Amino acid sequence: MKSLRHAAQFIVPALLALGAAAGFLVLAVARRVVTPMRKVPDTEILAIDTGAQTIELGRTLDTELPGRYGLFTTGTYGYVKLGAVLSADSTTVRRKLLTKIEPGASVDRGASFSGSYYTSPSELHLRWENVLIGSPAGPCPAWFFPASSSTWVIQVHGRGTTRSECLRAVPVLHAAGLPNLVVSYRNDGEAPRTRAGAYALGASEWRDVDAAIAYALRHGAERVVLMGWSMGGAVSLQASVSSGNRHRIAGVILESPVVDWRTVLRFQAKLLRVRPPLPDLAMSALQLPLTARLSGADEPILFDRLDMVARADELAAPILILHSDDDGFVPVDASRALQEARPDLVTMPRFTVARHTKLWNYDERGWSTAITSWLADQSLSASA
Repeated sequence: MKSLRHAAQFIVPALLALGAAAGFLVLAVARRVVTPMRKVPDTEILAIDTGAQTIELGRTLDTELPGRYGLFTTGTYGYVKLGAVLSADSTTVRRKLLTKIEPGASVDRGASFSGSYYTSPSELHLRWENVLIGSPAGPCPAWFFPASSSTWVIQVHGRGTTRSECLRAVPVLHAAGLPNLVVSYRNDGEAPRTRAGAYALGASEWRDVDAAIAYALRHGAERVVLMGWSMGGAVSLQASVSSGNRHRIAGVILESPVVDWRTVLRFQAKLLRVRPPLPDLAMSALQLPLTARLSGADEPILFDRLDMVARADELAAPILILHSDDDGFVPVDASRALQEARPDLVTMPRFTVARHTKLWNYDERGWSTAITSWLADQSLSASA
């Protein structure tokens, strides 16, 4: 409450002093934080050879890396899978196409490079079913992959993506005997929309994950492991300290997680050349009822409550953090700080080179081994 009163004393006079135009800019930055994003083209397709089934892309820090990835496109194909780097120079990268593109197909130049390799659960060749989870927001669709253990994994996707992001983890978790519940949550484009249709950065979405925990416990689970990707990490951490069933949470796996939103938003503002004090003014605006509503949020977002380094003493379950030093989108600093704050709970093997939520894509073996070893160490795998 003290920090909230401080924000109120700070933001309103600041907006008045800045004037209408600057105040509008602050609210615009705040709105960008909470508005669900559509995929923005970040990759240029330069050429496609349908005979050799190769694709030439503009070279970026993402497109130059080895591994398997996805490319969201427009035209005849909405999505294609990419394989190995075949050649590269200072400005271009030529990769193998794993999705066959037919001669004469139309593929636009603008595309979005992604770690979301699988788009459908049927691609995994495992038994699965569609289920609905009743949450406070309404019925949230989920995929359920049954397995032998009474410990279920509940996977939570990140910001601007859908639950298909999580499919990469299903095979390694299923091989450990763990059932997977891959969930959606409010305002993600699959689950119900709230009045404003805005993200709460984990402050509200955790309630949908809490409903998923209750669903798992009603359907045979004795314990659950939460696995959160990017913003899904923030959602999972909130659930781990707020759920009425938190004593049934046996572990948390965090993939490229948001552990503290202030660190992330300041970093991303710098990437976008948004100068101080705009990021902090925008976060302050999101904490107050009036300016939060003007920013498009359903309700105020209290950033102190989303800072899990500051709340580290509240954590009780063992945590595995998978986060690359070279993430490039969500800096690794807060993850390291959480490990330092709770070395008794947090395991954090070092990863480098891989980009945000693309550790599986770049180093599938190392990533899978880290998960398998941690599950065994925590006696969470079915064979343990």
